[in-house]
Amino acid sequence: MSLRTRLEAELDQFKRDGVYKRLNYLASPQDSRVQMEGRGEVVILSSNNYLGLCNVPEVIAAGKRALDRFGAGTGSVRFICGTFTIHRELEQALAHLVGCESSLTYASCWNANEGLCPTLLGEQDIVISDQLNHASIIDSIRLAKTITRCQTAVYKHADMADLDDRLKAARDARLRLIFTDGVFSMEGDIAKLPDIVALAQRYDAVVAVDDSHATGVLGQTGRGTAEHYGMLGQVDIITSTLGKALGGAAGGFTAGPAALTDYLTQRSRPQLFSNALPPTVAGSALAAIRHLEAHPQLVERLRQNAGYFREQLAALGFRPLLGETPIVPVILGETAAAMQMSDMLLREGVFVTGFGYPVVPQGQARVRCQLSAAHTRDDLDFALQAFKRVGTKLGLI
Repeated sequence: MSLRTRLEAELDQFKRDGVYKRLNYLASPQDSRVQMEGRGEVVILSSNNYLGLCNVPEVIAAGKRALDRFGAGTGSVRFICGTFTIHRELEQALAHLVGCESSLTYASCWNANEGLCPTLLGEQDIVISDQLNHASIIDSIRLAKTITRCQTAVYKHADMADLDDRLKAARDARLRLIFTDGVFSMEGDIAKLPDIVALAQRYDAVVAVDDSHATGVLGQTGRGTAEHYGMLGQVDIITSTLGKALGGAAGGFTAGPAALTDYLTQRSRPQLFSNALPPTVAGSALAAIRHLEAHPQLVERLRQNAGYFREQLAALGFRPLLGETPIVPVILGETAAAMQMSDMLLREGVFVTGFGYPVVPQGQARVRCQLSAAHTRDDLDFALQAFKRVGTKLGLI
């Protein structure tokens, strides 16, 4: 069988299984309402643009200024000639935002995660991971296990007794690294950070938190999971993204002690062998941080939008997962049901994505709604009416 024939057969199976992903092309900037090619204007409930900063004039203008000053790209990795002053400014701002001493930017948070475990861990070390961690954390751990032969363990999702058992069993390890999402992207729930840090202190472990869905989202001023719990500065390592609340363009970072970011600069392969973050992305992300610091009310608006939407969905008869974040999953069960509902909502002018196995466990297929501070009450009410019509047709409410 030729490669082409094999791939076409597998793609056909994806379609039969209802997991084939059809691309939808946007013809306007990311916002609460977008122009979608072939469909006109739709309300978007699938974007990571949590603060609505993708299309803020100051953020766009800062990217243009960086483009004019530094050019289209760096043309190099950081340690050769790809480090520009805009990178230093951005990394200082990011470290301050998440309550750490230092930070180091990457092309994405995937790269930041991928560069952490294989760089820090050796045969004598262990990484202990939450069962529902993001794929980038899982792949980072798999890579470290393959390359450095570090030890690995997984604890049941948010189960502190199980984490305690894993830490107890790893007493002889040189370094015990607990790695967790801050906000779990498919569930919308928040890591039990106070309990995790307390266990880490008891067992002399290090805590790493991927705060991609919490940076700009949680805490009174959007500084993430640590601020949400009043623990700013108490997390050893934070990885996060610039591609969600902070302007939504691209890029990620690792933050922690200066010795950590210096060590990663010397040894982290995704950082050593990839071009530095484009200056225009760095410039727009820096402007997004400054905009957030000057407008903390955006975080409160996001919180209010998420609360209103979750409450109104429940009032209609849906059962969204409980939570405090702008990720609002509606569990439907089978993958085909989630994809059908997503397609029907799009025909009603609401863009919301369905997820099924293997992205989520069997029988836990869902449509995942994501709210933004940019959504108006009219946007949300329009979407809720679409949910009502589709839910009635499908016999869900």
